[in-house]
Amino acid sequence: MTAPIPGDGRTAIGIDVGGTSIRAAAVDADGLVVDSARTQTPASAGALEDALHRLVDHLRARNDVVAVGLAVAGFLTEDRTRVRFAPHLAWVDTPLAATLTARFGLPVVLEHDANAAAWAEYRFGAAAGSRVTVMITLGTGIGAALLLDGRIFRGAHGVAPELGHLQVVPDGRPCACGKRGCWETYCSGTGLVDTAVELLAADPGRSVLAADVDTDPGSLTGRRIAGAAQDGDPVAVAAFADFARSLGLGLALVADVYDPELVVIGGGVSGSAPLFLDDARERYAAAVTGAGHRPLARVRVAQLGDAAGLIGAADLARAAVSGSWIAAE
Repeated sequence: MTAPIPGDGRTAIGIDVGGTSIRAAAVDADGLVVDSARTQTPASAGALEDALHRLVDHLRARNDVVAVGLAVAGFLTEDRTRVRFAPHLAWVDTPLAATLTARFGLPVVLEHDANAAAWAEYRFGAAAGSRVTVMITLGTGIGAALLLDGRIFRGAHGVAPELGHLQVVPDGRPCACGKRGCWETYCSGTGLVDTAVELLAADPGRSVLAADVDTDPGSLTGRRIAGAAQDGDPVAVAAFADFARSLGLGLALVADVYDPELVVIGGGVSGSAPLFLDDARERYAAAVTGAGHRPLARVRVAQLGDAAGLIGAADLARAAVSGSWIAAE
């Protein structure tokens, strides 16, 4: 396990490469975003790297940048120089750190997106001072991270903990990872949309969302469902109720394994936390082993919102190039 200590105050670029969009920012040593840019995520590896280059060029033209940190939704090698596999991205066994370092002319540090978000929350946000923290990021899929006394736990081969691909429904929905019934197929932005579509198929007449799906079946988004749920739309409300149930049951499994002090919920879907988090906490409290006879983890929303991944990636990159690292067995 490794963890950085604060860098030397210089600006770094953090990039969060998600399955739907790429967000980039120049971030200072206090974790403050001083400049930002965004684009859609291309489908091919070449187009994806071109898009990253454009974002970096845009930000470095306006900021004095020393390094680039890339938060990737996928499996990395132990040394975090290669992407082994990314379920929602085009990279497979790609030496990405070296490729992008040569292309950008800046040091590039890779990190799993959930690890980067967890590190940002530990350094600057909701997890400050926590001894055992699990981060769950709810976006296109589910990302997860485990911090032990301020150090990122990566497992023996650099891929822990992939909680989003725990099978929670045998023979359930197909997942991009190749399995079926993964937690993220029910408890993510994609899962929320799939649930709403299933509910609409069963009873389309009672929801304003039916017109959206009839007009353009691919147009339904988590943001649209959240807006409808806030207005009391029954299908949208039911979709979030199912989401809360899945999140609560998953958190109970996480608590059974890790017994965390704190669970931080981040990612794009966390912006809709008022629609599901209280219900999820109740589901977790009822489902955890030893319910009623053990302390429960605090469950908090990430303070840094969906910027956590890119803030953490920038902070890790800055620390790496400044040589300010603490290593632990």
